[in-house]
Amino acid sequence: MQASPGRLVALALALSVGAALSLGITRFAYGLLLPAMREDLAWSYTLAGAMNTANAAGYLLGALLTPWALRRWDPVLLLSRGALAATVFMALSGFFTDASVLLLQRLLAGMASASVFVTGGLLAARLGAQDPQRAGWLLGVYYGGTGLGISVSAVLVPWALAFFLAQPHGWRYAWWLMALVCLLGSLVLRWPARQLDQGGPAGQQAARTRVALRPLAYGLAAYGMFGVGYIGYMTFVVALLRAQGNSAEAISVFYAVLGLAVMASSWVWARLLDREKGGRAMALLNGLLGMATLLPAVSDNFTVLMFSGIVFGGVFLSIVACSTALVRHNLPQNQWASGISAFTVVFAAGQIAGPTMVGWIADGEGGLERGLLVSALALWLGAGLAWQQQPLAQHEVSSA
Repeated sequence: MQASPGRLVALALALSVGAALSLGITRFAYGLLLPAMREDLAWSYTLAGAMNTANAAGYLLGALLTPWALRRWDPVLLLSRGALAATVFMALSGFFTDASVLLLQRLLAGMASASVFVTGGLLAARLGAQDPQRAGWLLGVYYGGTGLGISVSAVLVPWALAFFLAQPHGWRYAWWLMALVCLLGSLVLRWPARQLDQGGPAGQQAARTRVALRPLAYGLAAYGMFGVGYIGYMTFVVALLRAQGNSAEAISVFYAVLGLAVMASSWVWARLLDREKGGRAMALLNGLLGMATLLPAVSDNFTVLMFSGIVFGGVFLSIVACSTALVRHNLPQNQWASGISAFTVVFAAGQIAGPTMVGWIADGEGGLERGLLVSALALWLGAGLAWQQQPLAQHEVSSA
């Protein structure tokens, strides 16, 4: 049944809580916790980066398993169950100090968050199909929810770290607080899940449809390089700001503004996502993201750093929306689930390499600045690859 424009917006906003939970909190809140945990537990940058590598590895496993799960269950069920699972794993991260156990927790949280993010993106694409003229904007609203999670984390995590500073391993209270936020988000997701429930068969049939990936090779490769490049910034930028002598208050403002920029990005790039059917939108945004990533490596001026955060926040989740838009423009609807899952897999694979690579570089003479330089180069390589991705001809789509 065709929903009214207002109802579509309300559903997209409610679905965006899934993006806030799965990436904004489950993935990116760790960047705020990293300095305190690294200092308390005497971690190297390599081990600190490995925590997000484990999360990315879990995300990859979750992305690989999601098409299999979609053949058995409707996306709304995976969305709801994945959100609850992510909540549990976030809470468990506060009960342990052993690095191997924490690595396992981050792995499991990544698996849960992938099921939420992929199925939420699929449901957001379905919403867009009901209003093609605003499809890019509705996708942006969903992915922009990540910014809400980042902004909430920027407010609550520093507060919890300061309030429980005198407690042994005070950072654990921040994990528990963010798990509580995830639980509240899981409850919010029950409404769009009920509204979008198709009873199973439609979602399962879509998941059975295979997609030929070779015509999308440049887009997939570009998206993989995006995964390599952006995660180094999101993992270590807070640690870099702290190492440069910025106050906790300034860092919170930086992170909150970055999150607000993510939320605003759906308005900034919506027309581009609707208009561009090939890879040029992804190329442009990867290029801008590389510039934003480089700035903290070459300047410690706080105004420059704030500009970097605004540009980064205003771009990086729109690249995720680009991948879904590329699928939506070039594949029939019964191939969307397989197409989105394929892009999510290469994205997750890139994220596995990024944090540990940057951490290993940061432990050397170049420090975090050199690590971010490598991240920027990966993003610019992604821009070059994306520029080569052309819209698929009709015969390519039909043979997929």
